[in-house]
Amino acid sequence: MSDSMMKSGAFRGLRLTNTLTRTKEDFVPIDPQNVRMYVCGPTVYDFAHIGNARPAIVFDVLFRLLRHVYGADAVTYVRNLTDLDDKINARALRDFPDLPLNEAIRRVTEKTANQYQADVKALGCLEPTVEPRATEFVQPRADGRADMITLILSLIERGHAYEAQGEVLFDTGSMEDYGQLSKRNLDEQQAGARVEVEAHKKSPGDFVLWKASSAEEPGWYSPWGRGRPGWHIECSAMASAYLGEVFDIHGGGLDLIFPHHENEIAQSRCAHGTDVMANYWMHNGFLQVEGQKMSKSLGNFFTIQELLATENFGGRKWPGEVLRLAMLMTHYREPIDFSVRKLEEAENTLRKWKRAADGAGEAEAEVPAGLVAALSDDLATSSVFQGMSQLAGEAAGNVDAAASLKAALLFLGFGLDAAEVDESEVAKFIAERLAFIAAKNWAEADRIRDELLAQGVQLKDGKDPVSGERVTTWEVKR
Repeated sequence: MSDSMMKSGAFRGLRLTNTLTRTKEDFVPIDPQNVRMYVCGPTVYDFAHIGNARPAIVFDVLFRLLRHVYGADAVTYVRNLTDLDDKINARALRDFPDLPLNEAIRRVTEKTANQYQADVKALGCLEPTVEPRATEFVQPRADGRADMITLILSLIERGHAYEAQGEVLFDTGSMEDYGQLSKRNLDEQQAGARVEVEAHKKSPGDFVLWKASSAEEPGWYSPWGRGRPGWHIECSAMASAYLGEVFDIHGGGLDLIFPHHENEIAQSRCAHGTDVMANYWMHNGFLQVEGQKMSKSLGNFFTIQELLATENFGGRKWPGEVLRLAMLMTHYREPIDFSVRKLEEAENTLRKWKRAADGAGEAEAEVPAGLVAALSDDLATSSVFQGMSQLAGEAAGNVDAAASLKAALLFLGFGLDAAEVDESEVAKFIAERLAFIAAKNWAEADRIRDELLAQGVQLKDGKDPVSGERVTTWEVKR
């Protein structure tokens, strides 16, 4: 995608891959003046891991694109915080027994929720329009917005839920097309709930809407006694509270298709009597770390905060925008192998782009039309980045190309400050180069010099006036 193509790419409307139909479809909003998107956020029991970073970044890009196409004030983006969890509830009751449950939970999750906000900000993500907490939607609200208990009552009244041994369960057999998102037969379903389910269900696939709490367990008061909600009902309540009974886009990770999103659809449709919950369902692919599934037992489980603030991954800290680019270099629907090598590649690429964009000076440009056109094809970031690299190659002495690149960087959530140089990394490369020179491996020595130069670091060789040994210094080339 050359400079001219980046400028002249024709926007023909958005096309998104819809998990519900397994096809790429033209995106037609219900109301172009009020485009609505819901994305499942993290459970704030602990700090968010790098897998949580991927949907935050992917749907931030979609949010930016929708704002560009339809107008900043015409898009409502809801991303929830799940603070309903048996472990959170138990900790709240233990640590703050004299406080109302919601307030106690807020105390328990305040640090982790605030850290998540800081993490995604460091990753370059815009704030969503609304970021509700699940605990705020358990019981009927003073403002009349949807809540979990009211939705469960509606499901019972409509014949889609039943009480059994202190629980309320969704009756999957009452819904003819249950399972259409995951394409599973009803016989294959397993109950997916945050709480343990006993064998008192009409069907093995029936799942918990409300679970009774013992005297020793935390809980909320409801028409079925003191208890707490199942997992899936929270997102049905929060989505309808802010976006209505039917909205445009629902997003999240591939791992949420079943059971969470499947059960969200069942609850919402049956409670409201609608044909769909959301018209388009989008899911980002799985994430591995250095070729393996992320797991604490394998020692490759990392939080976003660890990558940003510690040297636990690759022996160094990583800027948020480097993590952002590394995530976007792989198409959002594909699995991603998160590795030190990928981060280094992203960092080098970002340095080249920023250095080239510096050539724009104070000049400004519109967001390249070709970028918008490429992103509009199911967020085709690889095409976007190819075009940006070509712009960077054309930017020397070309203010228009540099300005277009600058506009592209800003649009995608990357800052324009010059990329910081990691002095310890430069020192390491210099030591490696000197070792190659001592071994008369000139090809490898030149390779390191050229790679550093591509990153904006220029090496200067000289001699120590006392020992006569080679001394290498460096400077940042602007």
